[in-house]
Amino acid sequence: MASITVLVHGVLGKMGQEVLAAVCREPDMEPLCGVDKGATDDHITLPDGSGRIPISSDMESILGTHKPNVMVDFTNAAASIAACRVAAANGVNIVVGTTGLSDATIKELDGLAKEHGIGAFVAPNFAIGAVLIMHLARGLGKYFDYADIVEMHHEAKIDSPSGTALALARNLREGRDGPFTRPSPEKEPVEGTRGGDVGGVSIHSVRMPGRMAHHEVLLGTQGQTLSLRHDTINRECYMPGVTLAIREVVKSKGLVVGLEKLLNL
Repeated sequence: MASITVLVHGVLGKMGQEVLAAVCREPDMEPLCGVDKGATDDHITLPDGSGRIPISSDMESILGTHKPNVMVDFTNAAASIAACRVAAANGVNIVVGTTGLSDATIKELDGLAKEHGIGAFVAPNFAIGAVLIMHLARGLGKYFDYADIVEMHHEAKIDSPSGTALALARNLREGRDGPFTRPSPEKEPVEGTRGGDVGGVSIHSVRMPGRMAHHEVLLGTQGQTLSLRHDTINRECYMPGVTLAIREVVKSKGLVVGLEKLLNL
């Protein structure tokens, strides 16, 4: 069986390097090329030292000479959709792990997949534990009156709150007839200390060095509380989900959103 060839978009970034290393480890995958806006050389050495692959700052240029099966994207929202448009037009399947994508962008990705007959996959989080906490949150909200989410990430994360926190809030609201009870303080010497409001769910974002990705759901009702928490220790935790998505995206057409779909949750 032929290997699945992979283009990594954002290959010089921390997540890009982690994806490249993961693809090198998989016997059924082959790192074919990379794209990064910071590329200055025309080749990059693979993390396992097994060889080099071509790299470019221009997606159009590299797809003119190389034909990967899948593009994996971990960049930012604007760069991601621009790359997806080019990849789709060239018949390349898409796996997107970039967070902060708008509903309009998701809708456009769906249209691109249908128009060009490719597979596309998007997930707000590729960590299995994070996917499970989002799954557990679904349906819990109807049993509680109060809900807070605390999410903590490294200082360089560009979006706030995280896509996972927003997904948690949406899932908590499923099955409810109305918003959660969200008490407002009579006095608020510092504005915004109750966090952001998503349907009565208060979301609090922490950004500082030494953090990777941490999400905690706090639920309350009369006489009791319930807490769910997931901690990401390092970026390796995302790779089983990424490689699963790479394998699955080449098997189907159209857009799939959420790793839970691939895990049959």
